[in-house]
Amino acid sequence: MRECGLEGLIEIARSCRVPLHRASRSSIGTSMSSLQFFQAVKDEFLIPRNKRIAEAFKSAYELLVGDRGGFVYEPRMGIHDRVGEVDFSSMYPSLMAKYNISAETVLCECCPDSRLRVPELGYHICEKRDGIVPKVLRFAVEKRRRYKKLAKEAKDARLREIYDRRQGALKWILVTCFGYLGYRNAKFGTVDGHMGVCAFGRQALLKAAHIAENRGFSVIHGIVDSLWLKKEGATSQEYVGLCEEIGSKVGVPLDFEGIYKWIAFLPSRTHPNVPVLNRYYGVKEDGNIKVRGLEVRRRDTPKFVYDAQMEMIKVLASADDSKGFIKEIPDALKVVKEYRRRLLEGKVPVWDLVVTKRLSKNLGDYKQKVSQVIAAEQLLREGVEVSAGKSMRFLYTSADNKRYERRVKTKELIEEGTNPDVRKYLLLLYSAASNILSPLGYSPKDVYDHARGFQYAKLTSF
Repeated sequence: MRECGLEGLIEIARSCRVPLHRASRSSIGTSMSSLQFFQAVKDEFLIPRNKRIAEAFKSAYELLVGDRGGFVYEPRMGIHDRVGEVDFSSMYPSLMAKYNISAETVLCECCPDSRLRVPELGYHICEKRDGIVPKVLRFAVEKRRRYKKLAKEAKDARLREIYDRRQGALKWILVTCFGYLGYRNAKFGTVDGHMGVCAFGRQALLKAAHIAENRGFSVIHGIVDSLWLKKEGATSQEYVGLCEEIGSKVGVPLDFEGIYKWIAFLPSRTHPNVPVLNRYYGVKEDGNIKVRGLEVRRRDTPKFVYDAQMEMIKVLASADDSKGFIKEIPDALKVVKEYRRRLLEGKVPVWDLVVTKRLSKNLGDYKQKVSQVIAAEQLLREGVEVSAGKSMRFLYTSADNKRYERRVKTKELIEEGTNPDVRKYLLLLYSAASNILSPLGYSPKDVYDHARGFQYAKLTSF
């Protein structure tokens, strides 16, 4: 419901043959399994009560070669102008459908001499029958493709939204199919097939990168099924042409996501000289902002910090290139100064400072008194039942207090006169701001100095 609304939920129920109410409270994996069972019954296949397919024996070398996940190109840290992004459309599900990967087809007994082989590992894949999983995926991939086409063609905004939500719901079916392929209890899962899909994926991404480089593009970053490419003066038409060539040669559709006016690839927080694969943000030519790995993408970020960081990003998004980005930094830092002032003057509503963290295990299994555990214990003393999986909402009241029970206060017990730990929230604010500007060498202390009005060289040294 949160991701795709009622239309998406109805699409899941209809596609997976699950009653609507059951689909609403089941995991997406349960619904996806129902679709696989439906296909098996339709094809008159017996469904095993308990999975008994063992993983094929592997030497240490085979594990080293095969068990590697997706391929990545380390991002080139810093701010880059006019970088184009291309993504494989449902890459892993498409590969599973194309190469017939399922529990009963990988290392089958009937086709030991099959010409269809897993790259690097050499596992054979059945050529005599289609697997249950590929059949399900072809159905879902084709249906999603039709919905995406209808969404592009629809002139009515409401109808376009409905189609978009339906294709979004099917996307989760496709994503889950790949994950369940390696799940030990999945009826049609196989670890060897899971490794095979990753091998096909690595091969596809490498081939795509080589084709792009032969056309004069440079790879700025690449991760599993996405590439960020740069070529001086390249137009959208050139990117579209590149996608068509790669799609035809690889056998999986490649979509052009657009050209960024600028995009910033960020370093690690603990190792400033080391890039992080999934921490970046940028603004496309159409004005859309894309953010990954920052506080605005985290569920435990309080609204106060979220709003401040998002406002900073919007200020920087007004720049047309990296030079304009640098010129906007003083205005972005003014946002920090304003949010700092509001916090110190007590003008930030306490509810905007509430933090949400989930209990990943039961209270008795925690060895440290982390914030969510302290909040849960406060509720427990009030007679409220808490268990693993519950989200705890709390306010930092004295984060460094030696008496741990005073460090936070659960949202349900906040009353008039409850004061936040201003220092703690200022640290969160400075950290969020410095993360955005980290490619230019900003640290939380630099942001702190500017917020207090100190003049320093960093603002004028670029």
